[in-house]
Amino acid sequence: MSPFTTAADPHANQPLLTAGPAPEVAPATIILLHGRGASAESILSLIDPLEAHDCAALAPQASGHTWYPHSFLAHLDANQPFLNSALARVRTLIDNLLARGVPSERIILLGFSQGACLASESAARNPRRYGTVIAFTGGLIGPPGTPRDYAGSFENTPVFLGASDPDPHVPFARVQETADTFSRMGARVELRRYPGLPHTINEDEIAAASKLIRRIASTK
Repeated sequence: MSPFTTAADPHANQPLLTAGPAPEVAPATIILLHGRGASAESILSLIDPLEAHDCAALAPQASGHTWYPHSFLAHLDANQPFLNSALARVRTLIDNLLARGVPSERIILLGFSQGACLASESAARNPRRYGTVIAFTGGLIGPPGTPRDYAGSFENTPVFLGASDPDPHVPFARVQETADTFSRMGARVELRRYPGLPHTINEDEIAAASKLIRRIASTK
């Protein structure tokens, strides 16, 4: 049996794991997006190395442990309805935080691999002044030549992009394209390339992300 449901919105009713204080009282809220085949629980374990225990953490679970079935480089239609459902899941979490009075500049989007692609695409389609956007080995979604004419501005949001090169799943050229697109949309982008790094998150990336998170959390 396929791990995917045939429902039009397969991710909508999946579990949401949380940790830390309530977003209303936390100095920052981190939305953590797991990779293909992983889980909300696994990505939530990054809170400890990130030294972000004082932050609210929200980790949604993907249906079938996968946000969309094919490569992020596939035609957008090939990954439907899962891609639209995944984007809607992230958008709903952000909208809910805003409705609860959490300022957008205290909302952090963070993902690894497929989750990093989802975080990047979600941010690009819903640009605003976020606390920070952190993508560990991922980039904007769609085949080569996909138009990147997103409307809106990041209003000086700091963005961290880290990626191995070469990587078996994420071409570095797509990470560079993501950095260029975000910069054009008004983000302050830091891109770090790691030659020969396996498909994982290294200590340098964790340290850089932790520094960004601590900068936000310490200003409340």
